[in-house]
Amino acid sequence: MEISNSDQTTISTDTRRGFIKKTAIAGISLAPIAGQLASAAPATVTAAAKASNSLDGKLFKTLKFGMIKGKSVMERFQMAKDAGFEAVEFNTPGVPIEEAKAAIAATGIIVDGTVCGTHWAVRHSDPKPEVRAKALADLKKSIEETHAVGGSSVLLVVGHGKDGTHDEVWSRSVANIKLALPLAGKLGISIVIENVWNHFCYDHNGGSDQTAELLANYVDEFNSPLVGLQFDIGNHWKYGSMGDWIRHLGKRIIKLDVKGFSREKNKFTKIGEGDLDFADVRKALTEINYHGWCAAEVGGGDLNRLKEISANMNKAFGLND
Repeated sequence: MEISNSDQTTISTDTRRGFIKKTAIAGISLAPIAGQLASAAPATVTAAAKASNSLDGKLFKTLKFGMIKGKSVMERFQMAKDAGFEAVEFNTPGVPIEEAKAAIAATGIIVDGTVCGTHWAVRHSDPKPEVRAKALADLKKSIEETHAVGGSSVLLVVGHGKDGTHDEVWSRSVANIKLALPLAGKLGISIVIENVWNHFCYDHNGGSDQTAELLANYVDEFNSPLVGLQFDIGNHWKYGSMGDWIRHLGKRIIKLDVKGFSREKNKFTKIGEGDLDFADVRKALTEINYHGWCAAEVGGGDLNRLKEISANMNKAFGLND
């Protein structure tokens, strides 16, 4: 999160985008998604073409549970629903499983996925084997808790560039995370990597013309449809065209995170503010035939603030209220 911030399964590669929209805690449904790129649009974009870039009916809104400023799990689920969201994402380990199940049943809001809450401090790229072992244990616990509440994915920051050379961070993290794949496959949970400011798979001090090649190659190293991306649209606008990154990453993108960013002011913003090119983001997501969840990851608050975030997402992605 940037605000304050071995066994292989044999699942078809068409499931890389994974478990799309679920309607009940036990109703996980595999939905293979075609991911072929559409042909390039003409230079002059017609009104019909603009309308086709709306993601209404394709993109579903979720948010981080910690953004909801309420008292109980039940109250916070209801606030998410009242604000126009369809799901929430807990931090793991530590999900209040029974309270979550009760809130799901009462509100219809589901847990689409979770975030491994220890991944910044306890890293899969750490040079110490005992730290990597703890990171693996936390990831496995997160997978189990996610399954218990009907989620389909665990968001993961894979490591940090300060843990060694690029090759060392790459090899250590891949080897460690692969150890969780048998459990992930058994329980039907995707491991979704977030692109963050962790000095890995991009040049932290570089310009805004960087590509997604290293990140795509890293995901491909796992050679598993269970490992993909929860691509954060705001995090790397500082470093490259988010539309072009989405086109390059394609079916590797299982879910999305969103926030705004201003290159001019070099800071994160509300969704839709700043200078992030959401028009091109919508076009790119349409081209890769994206269907799935998008999680708000901005400063939260009370119901009025959540409604504002929901409305900002509607505008940014061309969604109906």
